[in-house]
Amino acid sequence: MSAESPGERRGGFRAFFASALRPKKSRQVLRKGFSASTPNLREGLQSKNDIPEMPSLAPLQAHRLKYREENLQKDTQLGETRDHTAMLHAIGVGDLDPSDPNAQLTEVDNRPPGEPMIASITWNLWAKVAEYLNPAERASLAFSSKTLFTRLGPEPWKTLNLPENHNYKGDFLISQDKLLPHHLLCFPCGKYHRRIQEGREKLQPADVVNPLFVCPNARNSARPAPRHRITHGRVLYFTFYQLVMRAYRFGPQYGISPDSLSRRWRRDGWSHQTRYHIHQGHLLMRVVSTCFADPGLSVSQQRMLLYSRDDYWPYFSACAHWRDGELMNVCKCALSHIPSPRDTGGLQGLEHRAKDIYHGRAHNPNALTSLCGKCRPMRRCPECPSEYLVEVKLTEDRNNANTNMFRQAIVVTRWSDLGDGRSSRLSKEWAAINGDEAGEGYDSFTMMGKRSISGTFESAFTDDTLPGQRIISMNPKGKKLGEAGNNWY
Repeated sequence: MSAESPGERRGGFRAFFASALRPKKSRQVLRKGFSASTPNLREGLQSKNDIPEMPSLAPLQAHRLKYREENLQKDTQLGETRDHTAMLHAIGVGDLDPSDPNAQLTEVDNRPPGEPMIASITWNLWAKVAEYLNPAERASLAFSSKTLFTRLGPEPWKTLNLPENHNYKGDFLISQDKLLPHHLLCFPCGKYHRRIQEGREKLQPADVVNPLFVCPNARNSARPAPRHRITHGRVLYFTFYQLVMRAYRFGPQYGISPDSLSRRWRRDGWSHQTRYHIHQGHLLMRVVSTCFADPGLSVSQQRMLLYSRDDYWPYFSACAHWRDGELMNVCKCALSHIPSPRDTGGLQGLEHRAKDIYHGRAHNPNALTSLCGKCRPMRRCPECPSEYLVEVKLTEDRNNANTNMFRQAIVVTRWSDLGDGRSSRLSKEWAAINGDEAGEGYDSFTMMGKRSISGTFESAFTDDTLPGQRIISMNPKGKKLGEAGNNWY
């Protein structure tokens, strides 16, 4: 056996240290491989050309950088160029929306003057054109330019001042509202009066003298001021309607805000609340009338609860067509659904009480009332823009000294579209609600379609909710008997 074979064992202390300090073959192999394959970093750093290149980016990261560079000046959602200079110019006067009524558009009219063309037409031909116009339109045509006034002459103004054309005179004068912020058009007089309560106009009850201007026809019953009956003892004069719409169209110095018309009051056992809102140039009104009702009312008691003995109109708000249709029958049907307390006297009463004690229940006459299919839906007047909703609610009676503080109450809510407020004749909605001649032929289902006044009004206020009820006609049979019919009473 050779001396280098693993089986050889040399003895002695010297041999032990010689074998312990001898380097292993595995260490020599690793050291040789490391020195051969690894470059000398100190030598490589001596020159910049020998620095290794950085590895390329991942495909996803490279795509993100490229997309960011290409769309740096673009809107990431719409793909439009984000030019801040163009955005600032868009805010200016040049790019305002023409459909916005509050936009102050300053367009440059490069058209040639039309006076020579108007003057080239003879006065006989202009007179023929004026024959097809009503007196208000004829006066507006003569008022548009000096040349037309010369061609038509003073005849349109003389015709407009005739007593039979008094309504047309008001239609013409209402177009001058923007030029007279401190005045208000008086329709009975046919002229503008100076406002004596400018900026302090407040809507008062009908029996309170509240003049907004000095008018010689203020007490003339032959020429009453246009008004709309809200409830018994409360009316909305057209002058307040004018002030609200003038302030909306021209500015606050021309009138008052719609919130200043809102009121709460009590009369004849009924409590009323009004609220107004302007939507797309029309004034919307909501009137909520509430009255406590006892169960088991007879027909005569229902009439005493619903009708005023002064003029036999309902205590709640109603349009001029309330007698035609099912409005009053719906109110009477809702009153009949109020639960009556059980008769606890006699054997039948003892039987009911025994059953309640056995089942552990108590009869509650103030439980929630559910209406039937006749009185639950909302009703829309087919001849004017008015909608009605009749409900029976459990309401707290704070004036009751008894322990029972909650009672059943009938609640009648009315929503109405009063129109644009130009005049009592030009506003078809105002004329239709009051039953005037100018509002004849108004079809609410055709004009409004699927849009409901109640939904439009309640959507403007987040604190109010509207029950999801379908809307049906208040007069499905189309009978127009008015006071001659007896179905309303």
